[in-house]
Amino acid sequence: MKKLILAMIASLILSVITGRIFIPFLRRIKFGQPILKYVETHKDKSGTPTMGGLFFILSAITIFFIFSGAKGRIALVSAVIGLAFLVVGFLDDLLKIKFKHNEGLKAYQKIIFQVTISVFAGLFAFNNGLTVFYIPFSRLSVNLGIWTVPVVAIVFVAITNSVNLTDGLDSLAGSVSVVYLLSIFALLTLQTSLFKNNYIDKNEYFNLELLCLTVVGGILGFLLFNVNKAKVFMGDTGSLSLGGLIGAISIFSSNMFFIPIIGIMFVCSSISVIVQVVVFKAKKKRVFLMAPLHHHFQLKGYSETQISFCYTLITLLMGLLAVYFYL
Repeated sequence: MKKLILAMIASLILSVITGRIFIPFLRRIKFGQPILKYVETHKDKSGTPTMGGLFFILSAITIFFIFSGAKGRIALVSAVIGLAFLVVGFLDDLLKIKFKHNEGLKAYQKIIFQVTISVFAGLFAFNNGLTVFYIPFSRLSVNLGIWTVPVVAIVFVAITNSVNLTDGLDSLAGSVSVVYLLSIFALLTLQTSLFKNNYIDKNEYFNLELLCLTVVGGILGFLLFNVNKAKVFMGDTGSLSLGGLIGAISIFSSNMFFIPIIGIMFVCSSISVIVQVVVFKAKKKRVFLMAPLHHHFQLKGYSETQISFCYTLITLLMGLLAVYFYL
């Protein structure tokens, strides 16, 4: 446990140091975030440095490699998946900045990249016997067998896009992700002590816990610069990578079915967009003032800080509820 805590602190410190260097550099080279014209409340954010995901994700993964000694195949693949999604997000952000609008990669290009990485993740899980998943609110589990490949691929695409959609207000995606990852860490700790016949080796679990906490440390360092009013945004570079890491850690630790429970606010972001689009196309009416859901609340008069706090609190409550059934 001491090693895990030390790794988290090291990741936090490295994230803060690199942030202090990286953010002024982004400002100098004018890597600012373009703002959608119809988001009136965010007009004053235009030009805020983006791609903050580069410094906090890379800090977290660097510390993970140092403390893990590049051991633990499952955690290493999880880190690689996070980096793969980081590259997709980086290309997306780069195109937005280059052409000075809020559309980077074409939708089909982004989905091709995401599906490719997600199918790889599904195949990795199946080929390494990671086909058994815990059922929330019980001590039961289910083996998906060959269905692991498509289910895991779908979940990866869903969680990466959901985290991406949640990244719309200062500190929102970061705060929710910290609580989510701490909840998964608690589940991992309890599961390794409760179940004698774990589905993966205890050392593999330890390295997943290590990756979990180094990512938490990296995000905490990033949040120092991202709380309202943000000095930097994580961009798709950070949100897609974060979604990939959350998906990998959850799925490869047999906790895939906990994603929509602990990550309920990520799910709400996606569902609100889907509902808004479907209803508008069918009836030419809007269900929400604006989607994703956090923008609806913002237009209702709630501050970014209030919305971020509520999202984080709900995530914490769902995490505690999930953990409670193992106590």
